[in-house]
Amino acid sequence: MSRKIVIVDHPVGKRDDRASRMLEDRGYAIDWRRPAAGDALPEPGPDYAAALVFGGAEDLSKSQEIDYICQEKDWIRRWVEAEQPLLGLCLGAQMLAECFGGRVVPHPEGLHEIGYFEIAPTPAAAGFLEAPMHVFHWHKEGFDAPAAAELLATGEVFPHQAFRIGTRAYGLQFHPEVTPAVFQRWIRDAGHMLAEPGAHSGERQIRDAERFDRPLAEWLAGFLDSWLPDKA
Repeated sequence: MSRKIVIVDHPVGKRDDRASRMLEDRGYAIDWRRPAAGDALPEPGPDYAAALVFGGAEDLSKSQEIDYICQEKDWIRRWVEAEQPLLGLCLGAQMLAECFGGRVVPHPEGLHEIGYFEIAPTPAAAGFLEAPMHVFHWHKEGFDAPAAAELLATGEVFPHQAFRIGTRAYGLQFHPEVTPAVFQRWIRDAGHMLAEPGAHSGERQIRDAERFDRPLAEWLAGFLDSWLPDKA
């Protein structure tokens, strides 16, 4: 079985996130790809164990004419239809949703989820999420889970927070891969977004991380072990 995972990023390239580090700790080689920089995406097949599609600054509802977004969505669809494991985070989850008929739109009241917000499991979430949990968000658009998907988690601001298509394709609106060091860099680089309605202050995010970051990291470690084909 392959020990290589393709990670698709927008647009910064290789990053210091928690997910890629956990995957490397589990013995996987990471193949970083940036479609926005012209990188080709690998075809589904035995050369890769799984695919991880990160978030990004693109607003998907306004990105339908961007060539690399259209190409990436076609690739996501083919990857999932080939029944290979895929995990989409934030923008990655939104693209996965759109590929299978879901809708991606801003919040009707203009609210943003930036900071730690609670999500809750649905009846279908056994083995995915067992109890409510605070997770890190940074987004202003959300998805409606596709009709063919199982909704796994809900939230108060954006009702659809996680879904599964088949047995191996997952979309998460939140960011379990983001550490406090990463989001503090986001605060420095895009601090203007903290003035948007619904966003938490930087001070609150740092304070909340003291309570919520470790449980989120532990959840991600368990999720990866259940999602990876040689760990299930």
